Amino acid sequence: MVGRRRLSATHWRAARWLVLAPHADDETLGAGALIAETARAGRLAGLVFLTDGTGSHPHPDAASRARLKAMRKAEARTACRRLTGAQGPRPLFLDWRDAHPHAPGSAAWLAAVRSLAALCRREGVDAIATTAREEPHCDHAAAGALAQAVADAALRPVTVFDYCVWGEPPARGSALETGFLTPGRRRAALAAHRSQLTPAFGDGFRLPERQRIMPRTDRLYPRDRHDAS
Repeated sequence: MVGRRRLSATHWRAARWLVLAPHADDETLGAGALIAETARAGRLAGLVFLTDGTGSHPHPDAASRARLKAMRKAEARTACRRLTGAQGPRPLFLDWRDAHPHAPGSAAWLAAVRSLAALCRREGVDAIATTAREEPHCDHAAAGALAQAVADAALRPVTVFDYCVWGEPPARGSALETGFLTPGRRRAALAAHRSQLTPAFGDGFRLPERQRIMPRTDRLYPRDRHDAS
């Protein structure tokens, strides 16, 4: 049984956070309340998107893929702005090809680790929130693994927290629970992802209705249970 404590009642309330999302829309679905809370307090160090998101739709040619890539970046920027306000950090896009994560130890993997570890040092990051390695999508698992590699390379204490999008909550440790995010604000952020919700880019993936009903809080599961106190 996983217990819960309010993030605001722990020392993590003073932490600087980096949020790593596998795809544009995962930030709102899994960490929207954390993003809003930490941005409001000036403790959101960065927002990083792992993939280009182009795997959500079929493409007849390279130009189609490029259009969707640009569209999903624009949607992500709008969603982040709706969560953080005008003063939030600009999102960083790693542009890994959707559903084709780089292998740990590869040149592209190591370049991402170095870049994000440097960001952690530069911005004084204390905690990274990302999707769990156990989530049933290769990009979600890759984000979880990448976050741990970045924390290990950061040359400062960085704890990784998991948030859930598609998977079940991990039965371990003690979860941190964020403050409330109004449903309307979260829905507005999700609505920015028109390519995932509407036929704006034609036939392709549609976010299931059940995923569009989002909680008012986020739950964050530390990789090391002792770091949740």
